[in-house]
Amino acid sequence: MTASLTLVSHHLCPYVQRAAIALAEKGVAFGRVYVDLSDKPEWFKAVSPLGKVPLLRVRHDASEEVIFESAVILEFLEETEANPLHPADPLTRARHRAWIEFGSAILNAIGRFYSATDEAAFLNEIRGLSEMFARLEAELSARQSGSWFAGERFSLVDAVYGPIFRYFDTFDCIGDFGILDGKPLVQAWRTALNRRQSVEEAVGADYPRRLHSFLRARGSYLSGIIRRQAIDTPQARSA
Repeated sequence: MTASLTLVSHHLCPYVQRAAIALAEKGVAFGRVYVDLSDKPEWFKAVSPLGKVPLLRVRHDASEEVIFESAVILEFLEETEANPLHPADPLTRARHRAWIEFGSAILNAIGRFYSATDEAAFLNEIRGLSEMFARLEAELSARQSGSWFAGERFSLVDAVYGPIFRYFDTFDCIGDFGILDGKPLVQAWRTALNRRQSVEEAVGADYPRRLHSFLRARGSYLSGIIRRQAIDTPQARSA
């Protein structure tokens, strides 16, 4: 497909990162425009029916179409660009799509974790996340070999979980919550994804600082841990 692609992004959005990783893995050139979701520009409101990112602006000749929702963007790229990231077999492809949905459920659980306002809710979300990753550990145990979800071949499932594990790089700097403990296959997958160029370059170098600041400002139980950490460790105040 000959078209000019622009990914409308937010610096922290994991769903944007999915699309950026897929584009990079396919070797597709694309531009990137960032929006402030707390102060959405009028042009963005006009083209984003749900008021969310990512958007993929597809310019072909003199016309432009805007695609919204990350799952739709990923499927569009699969249909129009080379280097497929989905498996060819329909049943295996359906299984991959299901685990992509599971990844979205994990992201929702992560949001509840960092938004919980009291200790009981916070600990409950830790238990819930630990159980979800235990299910993932069991699924990975059926893999024959290789570093990726499907073994030797990087897939869209990997593109989805790269941004998930990125959260834990920051969580681990805040405290030992034990969510990934006792899950060696998950941990190995996380390490491999962190080293993948497409995953690493899906965010800017200031991502850890931005995420830390976002979490600290939430007014949540986790925010309190971060503030206490800053008091106990003065150098953390500059984070």
